[in-house]
Amino acid sequence: MTPAEFTKIAYTIPAQPGIYKYFDSQSHLIYVGKAKNLKKRVRSYFNKQLDNQKTIELVKRIHHIEFVIVNSEEDAFLLESTLIKENQPFYNINLKDDKGYPYLVIKKEPFPRVFFSRKKINDGAQYFGPYTSTENVSEMLHFVQQQFPFRTCKLPLSEKNIQQKKFKVCLEYHLGNCKGPCEQKQSAEEYQQGILQLTSLLKGNLNPVIQQLKKEVDKHSSVLAFEKAAFFQQKINNLLQFQSKSAVVNINSGNLDVFSMVENEDQAYINYLGVNNGCIIYTKTITIEKKLDESQEEILLFGILQIRELFNSDAKEIIVPFEVNYPQKDIKIIVPKVGEKKKLIDLSLKNVLHYKYTLKSKQLLQLSDEIAIDSEKVLQQIKTDLRLAQLPIHIECFDNSNLHGTNAVAAMVCFKNGIPSKQDYRKFNIKTVEGIDDFASMKEIVFRRYKKLIETNLPLPQLVIIDGGKGQLGAALESIQELGLIGKLSIVGLAKNKEELFFPGDQQSLQLPWDSKSLLLIRRIRDEVHRFGITFHRDKRSQSATKNELEAIHGIGKSTATTLLQQFKSVKKIKSLPLVKLEEAIGVSKAAIVFNALHSM
Repeated sequence: MTPAEFTKIAYTIPAQPGIYKYFDSQSHLIYVGKAKNLKKRVRSYFNKQLDNQKTIELVKRIHHIEFVIVNSEEDAFLLESTLIKENQPFYNINLKDDKGYPYLVIKKEPFPRVFFSRKKINDGAQYFGPYTSTENVSEMLHFVQQQFPFRTCKLPLSEKNIQQKKFKVCLEYHLGNCKGPCEQKQSAEEYQQGILQLTSLLKGNLNPVIQQLKKEVDKHSSVLAFEKAAFFQQKINNLLQFQSKSAVVNINSGNLDVFSMVENEDQAYINYLGVNNGCIIYTKTITIEKKLDESQEEILLFGILQIRELFNSDAKEIIVPFEVNYPQKDIKIIVPKVGEKKKLIDLSLKNVLHYKYTLKSKQLLQLSDEIAIDSEKVLQQIKTDLRLAQLPIHIECFDNSNLHGTNAVAAMVCFKNGIPSKQDYRKFNIKTVEGIDDFASMKEIVFRRYKKLIETNLPLPQLVIIDGGKGQLGAALESIQELGLIGKLSIVGLAKNKEELFFPGDQQSLQLPWDSKSLLLIRRIRDEVHRFGITFHRDKRSQSATKNELEAIHGIGKSTATTLLQQFKSVKKIKSLPLVKLEEAIGVSKAAIVFNALHSM
């Protein structure tokens, strides 16, 4: 990636803490880095003179960049370490010692020991962390030990051994660092109180400690012992900076998938965090084109199924922002309100919101670029890229929509000289197809459109785009053949998700560079036909629902409902009419039926 190429995407990188991932042209991860400010750090690779040959080679190989936003610089450290261990990118330092970051361990044993460890063993113990620094955790541990000292010995303090008086207190007892549970000088219940207080603090309930330390500050300040007061104030400051659980690494989380979603009128955006053994190792955000008024649950469920298949996930817990009816009964769906899993949802949401914002900015930038550039050059580029016989001055694009086989409609948009020609847009009610048959629907509307142009002697487009893959392209091509238009226009299919272009008879698809001017215009035409078709479908469905509401009135049929809607447009307007107006429209008897029915609702 050159500095000029980077400039085109620089605005998409957030000025927030996180990690960045560099991929080569084969989509291999070649480097993972952390940053307090992602924008500044990534920009430094392209805006300064590099003197390290390895870094120069790295920059040359960068094809595209991904990033994950986190909550703090410490979380960035932890996530970077996890991803390097998991992926071992070529340009990252090889972590040979693999020490990692320390955990605080509470052993599962009588009178549990408490200590720091850099290794996690599957021994049933509680592991808290990891922590980038032990200083703040040590402050809490020290505070609890002042009230409830924990043993440091490795003696097997079973009830039987203690009853048989197998042990004697050691020097730690005489120094006041242990209360001697080995000789029954401390009960298991009292010891457990200290463990419970420590685990509460490690889970973030710092207020009791903070309040106790504030009393110490006040006490020493009142007798002018300012040095001691400052000592306790520093302890408070350390504890306030403490994060009991990292949002990016939590050893107690196990294996789970985290999903969040935001949407607008035409699209939904879903972010995925894959957590394995308590560590985030997969991240992905996808865009889903909405065809109809799908519910939030339908969209999120579709995204979950697609992403879990993509990453071959077998996690048995799925964390989501709202309930979904997942088809696998052995999968646990969790909608967290508080706690560590809520932190993961919040982190996922932060990433998907930035993705949506960036995508919108990119689309606005593309639109302004298209207006500024010479449209003839773009059309010439499309002609070259698609190997067309003619310059595509006139382009038409088709899309169809239905909901469970009802209200089947289709839309066609027209672009001339690279800009929308809205007077040439067309809407289609599907007439010859029953149920769900997108191929037959596409065949019908293409036939109707170009039969009309032939009959009225209007000019044909140079390029026809079918929104769909090989199946819909084949259906449209049948109509082109029946009308004798083979060779008189070019037709291509545009796959819905991968933006692949299919040509009749070709086995392989054509994939244009994502930032090419040709694909930018084709993408804009595709988005416009989606918008136009969805709007038409919603309007029709709304009219259908209104008409059904009138037809549901006993004694009122389809003809009467149609007459009322044609004249008054909506049920709300009909309901507001005086009886005399209804009588003028549909007669005395039927007017009375409608009037009484609507005013009894």
